[in-house]
Amino acid sequence: GGHAQVGAPELDTGINGRRYEDARTDRTNRLAVLMSSSSSSSSSREREEAAKRVRCAGGWEACQPPGPLAPLPAMYLATSTNKKMAVPEFTLGSFILLLHISSVANYPNGKVTESCNGMIPTHGHTPHSDPIHNISVSQMTFRTGDQIEVTLSGPVFKGFLLEARNAEDLSGLPIGSFTLIDSQVSQLLTCEDVQGSAVSHTSSSKKTEIKVFWNAPSNAPNHIQFLATVVEKYKSYWVKIPSPVISQPNALPFTTPEATRAPLSTLPPVSRLTKSFSALDCGTKKFCIRSPMNCDPEERACVFLSFTPDNQSVMVEMSGPSEGYLSFAFSHDRWMGDDDAYVCIHEDQVVHIKPSHLVGRHHPVMDPEDILKDMSWRLADGVMQCSFRRNITLPEVKYRFDLNMSYYIFLADGAANDGKIYKHSQQPLITYEKHDVTDYPKDIGGSHSVFILKAHGALMFVAWVTTVSIGVLTARFFKPVWSKIFFGKAVWFQVHRTLMLTTSVLTCIAFVLPFIYRRGWSRCAGYHPYLGCIVMTLAVLQPLMAAFRPPLHHPRRQVFNWTHWSTGTAARIIAVAAIFLGMDLSGLNRSDPRKTYAMIGFVAWHVGTEIILEIHAYRLSRKVEILDDTRIQILQSFSVAEAEGHAFKKAVLAIYVCGNVTFLIIFLSAISQL
Repeated sequence: GGHAQVGAPELDTGINGRRYEDARTDRTNRLAVLMSSSSSSSSSREREEAAKRVRCAGGWEACQPPGPLAPLPAMYLATSTNKKMAVPEFTLGSFILLLHISSVANYPNGKVTESCNGMIPTHGHTPHSDPIHNISVSQMTFRTGDQIEVTLSGPVFKGFLLEARNAEDLSGLPIGSFTLIDSQVSQLLTCEDVQGSAVSHTSSSKKTEIKVFWNAPSNAPNHIQFLATVVEKYKSYWVKIPSPVISQPNALPFTTPEATRAPLSTLPPVSRLTKSFSALDCGTKKFCIRSPMNCDPEERACVFLSFTPDNQSVMVEMSGPSEGYLSFAFSHDRWMGDDDAYVCIHEDQVVHIKPSHLVGRHHPVMDPEDILKDMSWRLADGVMQCSFRRNITLPEVKYRFDLNMSYYIFLADGAANDGKIYKHSQQPLITYEKHDVTDYPKDIGGSHSVFILKAHGALMFVAWVTTVSIGVLTARFFKPVWSKIFFGKAVWFQVHRTLMLTTSVLTCIAFVLPFIYRRGWSRCAGYHPYLGCIVMTLAVLQPLMAAFRPPLHHPRRQVFNWTHWSTGTAARIIAVAAIFLGMDLSGLNRSDPRKTYAMIGFVAWHVGTEIILEIHAYRLSRKVEILDDTRIQILQSFSVAEAEGHAFKKAVLAIYVCGNVTFLIIFLSAISQL
């Protein structure tokens, strides 16, 4: 950091190192004349060191990470000099960068390839039965290579999916390909590896008509029928609206196969719970997961999940905040995807209980509810509770896991609107290991953050809260205090260099951990990883510049001083932004203002310490300037003032280190509880 870099611990008389020189040049010369040759050299050096300061300030940073990504905390790597006594530079940046941007976006872009086969939206609601939209065609017969205009029209709709199918096998694969007429409102999809075999919307803008061309292939069946799924709004849609059948010229007349009348499906009955869940049987009769540990399911802040085996079935109870939805999933690993999931959604003062499954890191696909029994729910005092029963084994049902096996269990909650669930705002609670919920009853917790992200945060806290902070203060204020030579260098320089190199090493190790966990770049962490990469670059650049620092009186020394100071200052300011952005990443626990207060408290602690030491340094320099013009008085007064100054600085540093370590313990403790 600063001008105290890897190299000889010489006195810095560069641009900012001349802080008080111009103001007392005459006094320095007069003192040098009065002193003896032996004492003059020593005392002059001490006074010169005591008067010079390296101006810098500190910031600090740690992750999570959303994101919310791969997050990077950072701080400062440089000390700096200044011609004026002032509050450290990063204070202004701290106030400015306390503001951060949070955005939530939805992307109804029509890329619904996963729905190509069944043409059913993954909205989880029941489609309407009587279509109000119409599909028309430009001709009723076709030959190979013909282009037939297909028009989908009707009342205002937002989304659609259009395909051509064999009229004699509507459950088969899409036939032929389409050509767009207006690419602003429609786009081609690749279904079953056939490019352009389906058409969908490009946005959720309102539409009343869509026109496309269908290209008849050489292997087309005798009869073709177009099918369209139309979405009016999220929970209002129609599936497989049919068009008139078009046929090849020599084909036999098309006859509609006689449909087999199926009995009307009846959804499982849903009742109201008459009383709240209880955690009294957790660990004795129930397998329970709670967050926070040992919380009461009647409390709004408690997210609760229990399993009670009953012969060949399991009774499931889930409880949490009433806003939005609650969900849990069985998983073979600690990654979201290919999981057996269940969701309780609060909508219009009613709770919908639905099984679902996860394909990759996408929204859950809602499944039929007929596998669930004894469904019931309750809304009271800001708490949503839902329960259901399912068989332990469901071999005939796709996506349902055998509950005689062990799985990681995910537990999450989030926002919902109009029956649609949104991504959870924080990482789900994940059990530490796999569990068999039908085995012995247990009462366990989990973690919202995996170990590798906790390690990232812990290493960054150690680096940027403790080692950098102490290293900066050492180089800035303790040159005259620890000027003795130790292994060929001044003590202050050895301490400073050791702490800064430790910071760089810890930062490099911590930096790669989120990338390893996310297997690449985190797309949900906002600006945090971008700022982190910038600070990481500056963190590596600082020691490299220090290694090539020009000699003290070299013509380029002032250029180095300014460059190194500006790089360190930029790193500190950007790091403050990275800290506050990192606090809201989904890898951290539920939003808690105490986290912000603790971080602001540490910044204030560090800035306050620097201000105190700066004021003390200024007052000490003034004492030296007003000494009487006699040799004995000068020597005695200067020695006393210098001794008093050293003792004060050591006391302040001791108090600062105690406070610094206290903050570090608080932060590390918070990380361990995620």
